[in-house]
Parts: sequence; structure tokens; C-alpha cells
Amino acid sequence: MDRAPPTLTGMAEARRSSGPFRPGAGRLPPHLAGRGAEQELLLASVADLEDGAPPPGEVILYGPRGNGKTTLLVWLERQLEANAGVEVARFTPSVVGSSAGLAERLLVVRARASGKPLVVLLDEAHTLGVKVGRGLLNASRQVAAKWPLLLVLAGTPDIRDRLSGMGASFWSRARQLPINRLDPASSSSAVERPLRSAGVGIAAAALEEIVGQSDGYPYFLQIWGSLVWRRARSSGRSSVSVPDVEAARPAFERERGLYYLARYEELEAEDLLPVARAVAEAFGKGATLSAPALDDIARGVIGDGPAADIAAAKRTLRHLGFVWRPGPTPEWEPGIPSLMDYIRAHTRAR
Repeated sequence: MDRAPPTLTGMAEARRSSGPFRPGAGRLPPHLAGRGAEQELLLASVADLEDGAPPPGEVILYGPRGNGKTTLLVWLERQLEANAGVEVARFTPSVVGSSAGLAERLLVVRARASGKPLVVLLDEAHTLGVKVGRGLLNASRQVAAKWPLLLVLAGTPDIRDRLSGMGASFWSRARQLPINRLDPASSSSAVERPLRSAGVGIAAAALEEIVGQSDGYPYFLQIWGSLVWRRARSSGRSSVSVPDVEAARPAFERERGLYYLARYEELEAEDLLPVARAVAEAFGKGATLSAPALDDIARGVIGDGPAADIAAAKRTLRHLGFVWRPGPTPEWEPGIPSLMDYIRAHTRAR
């Protein structure tokens, strides 16, 4: 039997039934957990502008996809939109398009600011073309010399390579904020606080299980929150229990599996599944891998080909968020540990 067509009333009810959680790319969660230090630095940089002091430099947010870079930009944009004393503009390289488009956009934004402090937010900055990116960095420096301007860029870990290739060496003195996965306490808060605000409690053991399954990955935490909130709502209970988590697990594992399949296919398209499998095996349950160790692993799979092949493999693994360097040392860390489990489970070793 065909289903009845949706109605506005039904859609409104569906929105209410979706609960407070918002899984999806770049969506502001009901509680932005674990980003206090980054939020404080961003607001302090804006406060410097308002006080007439130039910021120390650009701010660069970088990290694997899904860790919350765009979410932080959205959060900052909303904070600034409520501040009549600051002008804000947010765009992406695909909107800018060319150097001419960039220049036109900056001129329009500067005119709109009418002397007010200006904050420019650029998402997906790792996709900037060399010419456009060089123009952006140089233009921001020129404008900042005359008007109060703060440039905030966000991108995947290979944004550092992209910026280095633009020949604008001053970028390395910008404020660089690696956006990592959430720690267990912040992960717990990201789920527990929205549930509590919606009138739903959660047992400590149930919350611990969710946090353990999520790897601190914000997207997974939002999926879990949505699943257990809907289960509590449909059952009419006011608290989430361990059996509720177990009942929701198949749906979560399906969502996570589909997400990991997309990552698998990206590695497959780059012919990097064997390298990714070897890297995953080397990490095992470890938290880090040294720079020479990763080089040796890639060389062991690729063979004695050009050094450029090794460098390209590492660059792609970093761009796809399989591995990255969140700290000040050259040690590598997994993007998402359970993604490595998935690759080990679904890829044959050479």
C-alpha cells in the first residue's frame, strides 16, 4: 500500500521527534563540548580587534574531517552576528573562485564594515588554489595594516602543505589550533547535557558505553544521542539505560559502517588500501607512530619507488584523516581508531 503524502503538520511532528541532537556536517550541536580553549582564543582575538589592537596573526583551525572545525566557525559566526560592533563574513574557496573574485569579495566586505572591526571566516581552506590563496593571505596582511581585520581559516591537516606552497611564509606564525577528537569527559557532556535539557536522564553505564563506542568523534556522539533520545521518547521513559544502548547499537553500527565505507572507497580510489592496512596493523592499540616508522611502513608496501610516492601516500592519508599530527612533535596519530579496525577487518594484508 502506498504511503500517504507527507503534510506540514506531520513534518513538524517529525522535527519534534528528532530531538535535540543534530548529526550532520557542520551543524552546531546542542552543546558544543570540549572546545573551551579554542572558543576563548577566538573571542579574545575578536576582543583585541574591538580594543583597536591588531591580532597577533591569522587563526588556522585544522584537523581531520568531522572533528568540528566548521562547527567552530558556525559558532563564532553566530557570536559575531549578535555583536553590532563587529562585521563578519564567511565563505568558501568554491564561492570565491578566482583571485578577482577574492578581491571583489574582500572589497565588498570591507566597504560593508564601514570602519568596524572585520572578521573573515574561510572554511575548506585546504582547497584554495595557490594563486587565490596567496592573494588572500597577502590581501589580509595589507588590509590588517590599515583596518582591524582577523582572518580565520579552517581546513584538513594538509592545509599546512597548501599554505606552504603559496610562498606566504608568514602563515607559519599564525595561531594554529589543531582540532582533535573529544576527550571522554567532553564526550560524556556532549551527550548527557542535551538529554538532560530535554528531560531525559542517562545511566552512568549507558553513557560510558556510548562514549567508548564513539572514539570521541563528534559526529558519532550526535548519532548516538539521537538514537537513544528517540528510543526514550518512543518508550515513554525518562532515562536511557544500558538495554536502550544495546537496542540502538545495530542502527549506530550501520551508520558508522556506511561512513567508514565512504572512507574505504576513498582509500581504494587512491590505491592506498594496502598502505592503510599496514599502517593500521602498525598502530594496533597504540596511540602514536613515529615519523620514521610511518615512512618505513609506506616504503615496505610501495617498494623502492621514488621518494615522491612515499610523500604522496602520506599526504593523502593525512588529507583523508586516516592519520595526522595534532601536536608539536612529528609523531602520527590515528584520525579515528575504529576506522583502522574497519580497514583491518575489510582489507587483505599483502
